[in-house]
Amino acid sequence: MNTQLIDRSGQVAGGCCGGPAPEGVAACCVKDAEAKVGGAKVGGEVGGGSGSAPHKEGTLSSCCGESSPASKDPRGNVASQVTRDEIRQAVRTQYSQVAESDGCGCGTAGSACCGSTGTDLNTLSQALGYSPSEASSVPAGANMGLGCGNPQVIASLQPGETVVDLGSGGGFDCFLASRQVGDTGRVIGVDMTPAMVSKARANAAKGSYRNVEFRLGEIESLPIADATADAIISNCVINLSPDKQRVFSESYRVLKPGGRLAIVDIVAFAEPPEEIRQDMALFTGCMAGASLVEEIETMLQTAGFQEIRVSPKGESKSFIRDWAPNAPITDYVVSATIEAVKPAT
Repeated sequence: MNTQLIDRSGQVAGGCCGGPAPEGVAACCVKDAEAKVGGAKVGGEVGGGSGSAPHKEGTLSSCCGESSPASKDPRGNVASQVTRDEIRQAVRTQYSQVAESDGCGCGTAGSACCGSTGTDLNTLSQALGYSPSEASSVPAGANMGLGCGNPQVIASLQPGETVVDLGSGGGFDCFLASRQVGDTGRVIGVDMTPAMVSKARANAAKGSYRNVEFRLGEIESLPIADATADAIISNCVINLSPDKQRVFSESYRVLKPGGRLAIVDIVAFAEPPEEIRQDMALFTGCMAGASLVEEIETMLQTAGFQEIRVSPKGESKSFIRDWAPNAPITDYVVSATIEAVKPAT
């Protein structure tokens, strides 16, 4: 399956936004996702047809023209179930391609935020907060550069604990957590992309990890029993969910009383314009789906969490800027640590 996305120049790659996304192809913008199901025309041919906006050099071009944006609830979640499903499919397709092509790095399709060599990946990982020993300690292929920080720094994992990783990718953070919890601990990685789960399992076999397992599932409906985890970690994944409230509620369910969240993710410190929100390439690139800090705090409170701390990291703009070099994305989003605790009683 092939997803046609907006390329780094702002032009539509393959032109799927001239009308409803064809069957079997993930929509490249939110409006196309709705049109695909309704059978409506989205606009004319991209690049000058009716309903399409011409691309201007140095600006972010939207494939969605001037039509009304997708509806959202007060906390920034996409309200339409049709749109939620299409977004999940676009994300699944994008990261299947990353897994199958041994791609790396966050950002839009074709982003050059990391190269193909081990040296480049190690340099990228160190920029995200990993030590050289951490970056080199995992099996080859586990570190794919798919992150915006290092959740291990805030997780304070202890021997014997059970850890869940939301959106585990190739297994990088799971393998690092495995060292910290030791033989008496347990690490469960969850990813909705079959290719990623297969890749992570193969990496676990290469590294002879006996206390790590990978499960196929969505982070909005975790395939894990109640009160299982002492800690939940995640690295630049929750921003990709169209139903973040459900993610936090599921995390609360899966945590033991007294359990904690240790997440790094992309958050919005200012509301991005609709031309960014509607750009599916920026969504699957971990930017357009970011919720405002206050929205995240409200969602965590609604789920039942206490001791909530969302700490934006201004220095992260230096690498986020490279994810979408032709969009002013760092005017709106930044990486942050997200911490919270489930009450002990």
